Amino acid sequence: MTSNSSESNRVGSASPVQRDASTAAFEFVRELSIGLSESSIELPSFPEVASRVQRVLSEEDASTDRVVRVIGAEPLLATRVLAMANSAALNPGGHRISELRSAITRLGFDALRAAAISFALAQLRTAADYKEVQRYLDALWQQSVLVASLCFVIARRSRSVNADTAMLTGLVHGVGKLYILTRSQRHPALFADQAMYEHIVNDWHGPIAKVLLESWHMAEEIAGAVCAYTDDTRQLRGTGAALADVLEVAVWLAGCRQAPDRIAGILESSRAAMRMGMTASAAGTLLSESAEELAALRAALGC
Repeated sequence: MTSNSSESNRVGSASPVQRDASTAAFEFVRELSIGLSESSIELPSFPEVASRVQRVLSEEDASTDRVVRVIGAEPLLATRVLAMANSAALNPGGHRISELRSAITRLGFDALRAAAISFALAQLRTAADYKEVQRYLDALWQQSVLVASLCFVIARRSRSVNADTAMLTGLVHGVGKLYILTRSQRHPALFADQAMYEHIVNDWHGPIAKVLLESWHMAEEIAGAVCAYTDDTRQLRGTGAALADVLEVAVWLAGCRQAPDRIAGILESSRAAMRMGMTASAAGTLLSESAEELAALRAALGC
């Protein structure tokens, strides 16, 4: 029997659910490919105010007055900014801030970007359009906030990159996966084959994240780190390389949160951890000493 006949037999013997999943995957990948080729990748239900904040903060001559006006136009976002400015991690002195201008001045632009992104993603994950995938959105959001918080404390202690920039990088590292998830609900049959869905996510989240982050006027090193952190052979240079290392280690530590006994084996095989000198002992100390800081950051980011 020829190989083509064998393939036909396998396809023919597939269950209706498997055939539906394969058809949905084909159509979904086709949509993703068209979106990328036409640069029409946008997160649905993404609040316009968050996009305005990103645009204003990317301008070289952005004034504090203008930033205050843009953020102050959305009370929920302003509240998020104030919460971050008063968090124990970003306000170690404990001097309470109640005025938006002072909060903006204290935080700096990357932390403000993180506040805007966290506000926008919180709105998106509760949108009525995504009720069918809300538990997946919630899980992805929890992961993003945890990784962002870990990036912050790792960067602050290693001093390899700016801690606020690292936090922002961690927060947006899953935007490609988020886009895929919001779009995939149009093809519910995809979820019948989890392995196939994960394969699509692994192949497509990087290119999609790059387009999204560029449209949000994110720094090149942030986009580079998000797209390359899973590639152990990455060739990034400068800040982007250091950011990718911090992000990779943060993702590993987040994954080991419920299984700390796995940390040693994972870090020993991670080139990023080796470059940073992040041993299992160092990671244990970091997590122990920064527990309150991590909790404060997650709360400030709305988790």
